[in-house]
Formats: sequence, structure tokens, C-alpha cells
Amino acid sequence: MKFITVLVFSLLFFSATCFAQTTIYANQIGFDSRGPKIALVSFDHPLRRKTVFNLVNTSSHQTVFTGVLSGPETIDEWTPGKIYYRADFSAFNKDGKYAITVTSEEQTVASYPFIIEEDALAKLTIKSIIHYYHKQRANTPEELAADAHMKMIGSDKTVDIHGGWCDASGDVSKYFSHLAYANFMSPQQTPLVVWSMVNTSEAIPSLLKKWNAKDSLDNEALYGADYMMRALSADDYFYMIVFSYFNKDPNARRIVGLHANSVTTDEYQCAFREGGGMGIAALARISQWKKHGEYTSKQYLDGAKRAFAHLLKYNTKYDDDGKENIIDDYCALMAATELWIATDSSLYRDEARKRAQNLNKRMSADGYFISNDTNRPYWHASDAGLPVIALTRYLDKEKDEALRTQALATIKKSLDYNLAVTNNVSNPFGYARQSFLYQGKVKDGFFIPHDNETGWWWQGEDARLGSLATAALVGGRLVYTQKNNWGVSDSLATYASQQTSWILGCNPYSICLMYGFGKTNVPYMHSNFGHGSEVGGVSNGITGKEGNGDGSGIDFKTEDAGNEWRWTEEWIPHAAWFLQAITAMAQQAKN
Repeated sequence: MKFITVLVFSLLFFSATCFAQTTIYANQIGFDSRGPKIALVSFDHPLRRKTVFNLVNTSSHQTVFTGVLSGPETIDEWTPGKIYYRADFSAFNKDGKYAITVTSEEQTVASYPFIIEEDALAKLTIKSIIHYYHKQRANTPEELAADAHMKMIGSDKTVDIHGGWCDASGDVSKYFSHLAYANFMSPQQTPLVVWSMVNTSEAIPSLLKKWNAKDSLDNEALYGADYMMRALSADDYFYMIVFSYFNKDPNARRIVGLHANSVTTDEYQCAFREGGGMGIAALARISQWKKHGEYTSKQYLDGAKRAFAHLLKYNTKYDDDGKENIIDDYCALMAATELWIATDSSLYRDEARKRAQNLNKRMSADGYFISNDTNRPYWHASDAGLPVIALTRYLDKEKDEALRTQALATIKKSLDYNLAVTNNVSNPFGYARQSFLYQGKVKDGFFIPHDNETGWWWQGEDARLGSLATAALVGGRLVYTQKNNWGVSDSLATYASQQTSWILGCNPYSICLMYGFGKTNVPYMHSNFGHGSEVGGVSNGITGKEGNGDGSGIDFKTEDAGNEWRWTEEWIPHAAWFLQAITAMAQQAKN
């Protein structure tokens, strides 16, 4: 079911496709009335004269706002020959359903309709995101039976590790993290989802209650916390992965670690960077609620303390290369910060300060973080905004002015870099760019390099976009405070808005990557035990061109001999970071 209806005008308008002579690219769901509102219009040639665009109310068919297209801009790496112009209607903030129309050379083109309303994206999508996670629960009878007596690889010992969420629309495995063997690319998966839900519940409780979403979100967060408690071993580490081997037999599942191409190992203990840090953070934070799930609030906090103490001793043993890097730092910072907030203990204060200092020291002169101890720029396909977000959460507790000043300087430098690297080339869509090490040299690009430490893994980066949008807003409020545009500078607000708009259809393929919304979605994906694509889930998205090792060019495929998952598969970090971005947008309006 699509939640936004097709626009009908009394005039016959031409359909807008990515191959039309004139095309309008816009967010296909909605814009917050208090935030930036930007669409793009492409032509096959430069405009010879000033051209206006109209914002049309889809109910009354009346033009309510008229502006002049600005530009031109090009991005020949993606769409050679296309000329883009910007339609900026940020000044308009009246609630309603609208479409952008443009007339050029007697051709009138209309965008897909969208909503303008206060907190529009949060209001329109949060209940569906909760629905998505509820449907991702690994709670079919066959999963519950198998997971209640789960074997560890190479052992007949069993543990009860039922619950949790299936990782993706094509993968019913359950992950705290994966890609551990690559050391610099581990994403935060199940624990991130729990922390994200808890953060949203605490950030915008009145809105959630108004939309009748608070209880269901809280219940989903508690469900996830209970799973993490079951995944906490008797030896105080978290089991990293319950792997299905893509086998239809639920009894084939095992607790494992993973190497490249689904090679399983017995390295299943989570380091800070392998889900352990965010697992601790989520449990410590949810322990402060006055309600709980199957475990008590005290058990959540005790579990977080046990796991943290264990990783203080054994973290580098679990890190595949035996060395900590930036992912350990920001995940351990989140863990220590949440425990500090929950307990006010000097132990966690000191550990949080140590990790914050580590992040400060990792900031390069150019403005990007350094991942290792030498020269690798930090880039991440999923969690690129998490270093800044971890520092902002730390500053919720830290009162020492000297330490605050240092952390704020790091946040500012990171956000300045994000804007600079994104805007130092023609970039009409405002897609967040990044720096990475490729063949021994630092290179800037739109998409992650396909030749990377994993040896095979690259996919769409919608989680990365959501995390960077979140960082721009929560970090920006500390270093570029404004009274409008979500409380940040115009440039950061625009940056954040363009990342979410890309996910929601303002991209070169005009595809809405949130399933069940907008004009066009990815094809439905089936998985084992009746799981698959769900309304409210976010797909991997658009990538660099297949075959380009540096991630240059652009690609999006709905069929690719089984490899279409790179673009079309829903993945739980995507919706978690999208949830954080729209929470940050809604939060400021209520402060």
C-alpha cells in the first residue's frame, strides 16, 4: 500500500522519468515546514532564460508559491549531458499536499506529490518504521524453537538466544555486527537499533504519544534489549552472530564469527567495535526506564557493567588484528557515557574522557578522522556520523569546560569537513561525499570504494546518509546554533535535508528507498521463514558503478544474477539511522 496518492490535475501533465527531457527530482514523502525544501529539475540543455517553478496545492490546484530556478549544475560522472537547476521553496511553510511544476518549451512537468507539515517525516514514517522492526522479529515457531537451543560452531553446547531481529529482507541471520575481520568496516547492527529506539523515545516522547507510537516503540526497544541479554554469555561477552548459512533448515543455525564470503569461525566474541560497545550503551540507557521486558532494569544495568568490565580486559584479544581503532573508540565512548549517565561512577567518567580524547587525537589537519594509527581516513558505509554523535552524547554529561571545549572543536572540524568535501565539486543532489585511502593515496568520492579491506563487500549507503544527517543536526546545535532550520546553520540544515531526501526519491533514479512510500520502490525481496521486505524498511540504495574499484560512477540494479541485494535489500541499520535523522529534525521544534 502506498501512503501518498497519485497527483491528479485538471491539466494533462507529462510523466517525469529519469529519461525525460525535463525531470523533477523531489522527496516523495514530505518536508518539515520548519526545514529546507529543495527539489531539482534537469534539462538536456542549459536554459536560455529565467525559468520559474510553481508549488501547486494538489487539492485546490492553485499555485501557492512561485520561485526562480537557480543553477546550472552538472554531475557528468553520473548523468553526462544533464543540466540541473534547483527549486528552493524553503520559505513556504503552510501545511498541505503539494507538487512542483515546471513549464519549459511548452512542456509542463509535475513532481510526485509530497506533504509539507511540522515534523512531517517523523509523523508520516515513525509508525511504519516500528512496524518494520516488529515484522523483522525472529519469532516464527521454527526460529523460536531452534534459537532456544542454539549451538556454537564446533561445539555441542547450547544457549538460549531466541528473539532479536532478522538482519535484512534477504537474510534471517542475527548480528551484533559483521565484517569484523576487515577491522575498519564493522557496522553496528542489533545494538544500534535498540539504542536508536531508546534515543527516539526519550527525545520526542510527547510527539510519540500524540501519534500513538510511544508504547509500541518502547515495547520494540525492550524486546531488543531482552535479546541482547540472552546474547550476553556467562563469560560476560556478547555472542556476535547467529548465522543461518542461508539454509531453510532452522536447526542449521549456529553462533559464529564471520570471515569473507560467509566463511564461519569460532571468533564470535564481540569487541567494542563489533557490537559490544553499542550493546553496553543500549542496555545501560534502557536500564533507566521505569519499565522493562523479560529482564528487570537492574539486570539490564548489571549486564552492561559486566560486559564493559570484560572488554576493559579483553577487547584487543577480540579485535581481529589485536589493535584498537576509531570504531573501538566511538563505540566504547558510547558505552562509557551511557554507564556514566546511568551510575554517575568515576570509573565510567574516566573511561568516557579517555575515549573522547582518543577521538580528538584522531582528527586530522584536513578535518577527517584517522581510523588507524597512521594515515587511513575514517570512512564508513553505515555509521559515518557516529563519532560526532558519540561526542555529542558524551557532552550531555560532561561539565568540565576544558574537556567540553576540546570535544566541541573536534565536532566543529568534522562538520566543517563534511560540508567542504561534499561541496567542493558540482553536486546538485548534495550527496554526502567522503575521503578514503585508495591505492595508497587519499581520494575524495561520492560512494565508498569497492576495493576495500573486506575483499568483496560494498552496497548502498543509506545508513551512512542517515547517520551523517543526524550528526549534522545534533552536532550542529552545539557548534552552529541558530533559531531556525532545526537549530543549526542553513548549510548544515540543507546538508541534512538533502541526505534524507535522497533516500526518499530525490536521487537520479527517482526511486523512494523506503518501502511502501513514494512513487516507485524496489521489488519485493523474499527470505526464509516467511520474512522479506516490509513497509517502513529502507533499502541499501545507490552505489558507485559496479567494476569501479574507487566507487566512482553510479549504479542501481533491481536484477543482477542474485547480487541485486547490494541495492535492493532492506537492512536494519538503514531504518535505525533514518529514525535518528527524523528524530533530530522533530526534536528541535519542541525544545
